[in-house]
Amino acid sequence: MDQRTELSEFLRTRRARLQPEDVGLPRHSGRRRVPGLRREELAQLAGVSVAYYVRLEQGHGQNVSTAVLDAISGALRLNAAERAHLSHLVKPKAKRSRGAGRPQRVRPALQQLLDAMEGIPAYVAGRRLDVIGWNRMACALLGDYAALPLEQRNIAWQVFLDPASRELYVDWESKAADIVAYLRLDAGCHPDDPLLASLIGELSVKSEEFRQLWATHDVQDKGFGVKRLHHPVVGPLTLSYETLRLPADPDQQLIVYHAEPGSASAESLRLLGSWAAEGPVSREPASREPVSKDAVERYDAGG
Repeated sequence: MDQRTELSEFLRTRRARLQPEDVGLPRHSGRRRVPGLRREELAQLAGVSVAYYVRLEQGHGQNVSTAVLDAISGALRLNAAERAHLSHLVKPKAKRSRGAGRPQRVRPALQQLLDAMEGIPAYVAGRRLDVIGWNRMACALLGDYAALPLEQRNIAWQVFLDPASRELYVDWESKAADIVAYLRLDAGCHPDDPLLASLIGELSVKSEEFRQLWATHDVQDKGFGVKRLHHPVVGPLTLSYETLRLPADPDQQLIVYHAEPGSASAESLRLLGSWAAEGPVSREPASREPVSKDAVERYDAGG
């Protein structure tokens, strides 16, 4: 990505989402020529000259002090992920993505941990949201990663280019927005990653939804939350997820799904585990209609 263009577009879109009344400025009567705050208003809030801010929004971020960056971040009401993204755009680290094309690997001990997490879907996401490690329950819940080509073992690829994901994720639009916001954050950290550029290019060409979301310049880090799924075998599931960054491998994250104890989803997850343990995980189920729980229980009992 061109860092100057990215910096310019990011600042412009963050400014456009704010109105004068949002930041305590009077709203003058009459039609405003631009959406959101004017550059003059933003410069006033940040305590910098208009010319200085205009130059920054044009992509000239060299020699910006930390104090000025903090002031502009505060004026734009940036959250933690957005502040980090702005910092990466203004002050990119030299050779940040050196070795980006090398294969990502999961440590053997970590894979052993994944395999030991019986009944709990868990996988490891690396750079670009590539899925580089998983356990059997993750395949049963999200799809058989081992059966996919390497370039398709990617969460963003699955969400936007695999039609099954639109049926799996009940809140597909929210999931898609989260994925794009994380990819944008990753792109700010690694602007010279050719594999990331290739992924973004493919998604932009093949998915109108991706293009629209990418143009918003929203950024977000992965964290925790709740996902509602509609699984082709056990039906509706409401699962919490936690994202754990690995200190020894900062570009890798362990994502774990779990259900509230005693809930219907916990029982469904148990049945899914029984189903997965008896045979290979199929990428495409025979039917898109959920199998009844009675049928899964009979399968679990060997009937």
